[in-house]
Amino acid sequence: MDDFPPAIHLEAAHRPWPLPDGPWLMTQTWNDLLFAHWPVDTCVLRERVPAEFELDLYDGEAWLGIVAFHMTNVAPRLVPALPWISAFPELNVRTYVRVDDKPGVYFFSLDAGSAVAAGTARTLLNLPYFTAKMSVEVTDSGEVRYGSRRISSPKSPPAEFTARYQGLGDRSAPVQGTLEYFLTERYCLYAIDHSNQGYRLDIHHPPWPLERGDGEITANTMAQAAGVPLPDVAPLFHFSKRQDALAWAPTAIPCR
Repeated sequence: MDDFPPAIHLEAAHRPWPLPDGPWLMTQTWNDLLFAHWPVDTCVLRERVPAEFELDLYDGEAWLGIVAFHMTNVAPRLVPALPWISAFPELNVRTYVRVDDKPGVYFFSLDAGSAVAAGTARTLLNLPYFTAKMSVEVTDSGEVRYGSRRISSPKSPPAEFTARYQGLGDRSAPVQGTLEYFLTERYCLYAIDHSNQGYRLDIHHPPWPLERGDGEITANTMAQAAGVPLPDVAPLFHFSKRQDALAWAPTAIPCR
């Protein structure tokens, strides 16, 4: 973990709310990341997102994101990253929610190329992780060739994603109020724990070094597996070469 920046928590003026109290617990680095987004039916999402979480809309429109990347530096605080545990591909299907004016992410699924990581996250956080057979290749020209096929089990509906993509080099931080900011600048996730209690898990990262993305998705049944049909329109692509992040322990959301 020698390349993880040790003081990213000191850069916090851009955050929509202060850093959480208490120490952070985990590091992560997200590499060669694709954001693919579609506008989706709000009523369909409302049926599939727990009632504890208010849907977060942009100009009255709901969005679903498929986020492809590969992780490094996945390690608890004060524990060194281990190559065979701390680095693996991941593929997320997500939408956007808020609680108490804190906008965040709600995950329909998180596919990982590590059975250990998927099992640990399911056990500790009740997140909908699945194990998948995954591959990531970055060519000399910077194009990312990404493939994922979920490993079937009684609890995992079949799901597949294949794409090629790259950034266009116009890197900048998204401007507050824009759609790009709404889709990417998120500092927590929301989920339901094993006792059916809602919780928030705070994260922190620098502003996204975001680029417009270009590419092609050649196979995609990820949203279908989540029960959310995608419209017949081209996705909105964004790319980021790297983002470093910290994560805190989850905190319960008071019952309403």
